Amino acid sequence: MSVIFECEYKGDRYVGFGKPDPGETQTLYRVTDGLLQSVVSGTGGGEGGEAIAAAIKGAEETTVAIGDPQLRFLPPLLPTSTGNALLSGFMRTHKSKFEGEPGNGEFVPPNWFFKGFGLWLRLPGETLVVPEKPVALIEEPEVVLVYVNDAEGDPHYAGYTFGNDLCDIGLHLKNPGWNPYCKLCDTAIAPWLFLGAPPKTVTGRVTIERDGGTAWEGNFDCGEDALYFRVQDMIDHLFQYPALRRPGLVNYVLLGADKASFHDGFTIADGDQITIDVKSHDVVLSNTVRFGGKAGTA
Repeated sequence: MSVIFECEYKGDRYVGFGKPDPGETQTLYRVTDGLLQSVVSGTGGGEGGEAIAAAIKGAEETTVAIGDPQLRFLPPLLPTSTGNALLSGFMRTHKSKFEGEPGNGEFVPPNWFFKGFGLWLRLPGETLVVPEKPVALIEEPEVVLVYVNDAEGDPHYAGYTFGNDLCDIGLHLKNPGWNPYCKLCDTAIAPWLFLGAPPKTVTGRVTIERDGGTAWEGNFDCGEDALYFRVQDMIDHLFQYPALRRPGLVNYVLLGADKASFHDGFTIADGDQITIDVKSHDVVLSNTVRFGGKAGTA
């Protein structure tokens, strides 16, 4: 699995290859904001790191230590100069949520929601802010597909990463029509962009800590094999809508979550730390939940 990432270092934007571990040093290549989006939309996307490597050939290099306080990772392909990015996703997509229900094989698209703008995404280690008085929160480990629209508005698949679609499921259950409100919670995303087809198998474990101890933990599976729907069917349906096909737009698409802590009777509290360990892909998202307060800034 090839992985790339973007970051800022001393005020400049860089791209790196591979997923560095803490304490390592990493070679970075200086790029302009939007270069990777241009490469993806110009090559059709999903072609691995060769096109990206060719695009940055001869770029200024620098070597930094992972953990340098001046190094800041970015959400994959986020166009920070314009904020031209949307985060959305599908609901109730997993087989585990269709137990006992007959299927006739006909594709009926799952419900879809708008979660926010790309600049609202939060990285591992950052605080996830939710409304002051949520009814009942739920963590949702999900695959996030990344698409870049070309100058004609045609979407090109870039790769995938992982996120936590934190939301107020209690509010949704009180009134499904309030689902847009329920989704107004910060979303975590990993900075690593995996180049290749959406994953068939994604497994891991969630741990929720409170006051220094483990309050709840459980496993999850969010790969395509765990879904009730084919990923391509969902994506083809979604991108029929012109609003998501604006030229230059980056779309982050959440594919839905397995059952989680809420389904086990657990209630997330203010100050809890949620750690999503995507063991199959060696990716960890760990964020503290804060009720109320100011939303994060880019």
